[in-house]
Amino acid sequence: MIWIIRLFLLLYAVLYFGLGAWAVIDPVKDALELSNIPSFMDAVGLKVSAEIGYSEIAGLYGGINMIIGLLCLLGIFSRGITTFVLSLLAFLTFSIALGRYLFALIPSTPTFYNTFFIFEVITFFLSLSFFLYMKYLYNPRKNANIEDVA
Repeated sequence: MIWIIRLFLLLYAVLYFGLGAWAVIDPVKDALELSNIPSFMDAVGLKVSAEIGYSEIAGLYGGINMIIGLLCLLGIFSRGITTFVLSLLAFLTFSIALGRYLFALIPSTPTFYNTFFIFEVITFFLSLSFFLYMKYLYNPRKNANIEDVA
C-alpha cells in the first residue's frame, strides 16, 4: 500500500508542479516564443483585466500549485511529510469543492458539477483514505508496557 501512496504522490507532484509552472509561464509565453503551449487562463476560464491580474495568476495558481507539487515530491521520501501532504491535499481539495458547491446554491449561478469538481472530490477521498492509513494503520504503535522500558 505504501507504494501506491508513493505513486499517488509522484503523480500529484507532476500534476501540481506542472499546473503551477503552466500558470507562471502563461502570461509571458508569447515573449518566450512558446506560442504552441495552450493558454492556462483560457483552460480555466479566466480573463485578466489589469496588470496585477497576471501577478495574481502567477501567485495564486502558479506559486501555490508549484509548492504543493514540491511537497508531494518530498512526501515520497518522508513518512512525516507524507501525512502532512495528504492532509493538506484533503483540506485543499475539500475547500475548493465546497466553495464550488456553495456557489452553485445561489440562484442563477452555474452548476458545481464539472471535471474540476470531480477531480477535487476524488482527490479528497483518496488523500483522506491514504492519510488515515498512514496515520493509524501504517504507524507502528509504541509499546506501553513499563517492564519493557528498563
